[in-house]
Amino acid sequence: MVTYIDTNTVIFLHGGRLDRISTKAQGQIDTSDLAISPMVLLEIQMLYEKGKIKYDANRILSDLNQQIGLSVCQISMTSVVNSALAMSWTRDPGDRLITANAHANNESPLITSDRNIQDHYQNTIW
Repeated sequence: MVTYIDTNTVIFLHGGRLDRISTKAQGQIDTSDLAISPMVLLEIQMLYEKGKIKYDANRILSDLNQQIGLSVCQISMTSVVNSALAMSWTRDPGDRLITANAHANNESPLITSDRNIQDHYQNTIW
């Protein structure tokens, strides 16, 4: 089964900040096929453009693909948005699409430290 990773976890992994990732999440990362929503790429690129992080989205994805096999999910945007329509618990489009991406893929696990997502998506890991 594929495990999805949210934006903050991708940034922690790329920066070598394993101390910021829970032991449970690290175990899941070590034993799973890993994917991100395309929305994670967009959020990372926006952080880069604001000067919040040092590397752009393509560099981070390339590095993590080589290091841990991270890939971008290829589920259709229509399927993801259809899942997101039912997620009225958040007004954040990023959180909605990232969570919906995991949900649209057989309710796959999602590694996130985001409390709101943890409270509303039953298959979060942290």
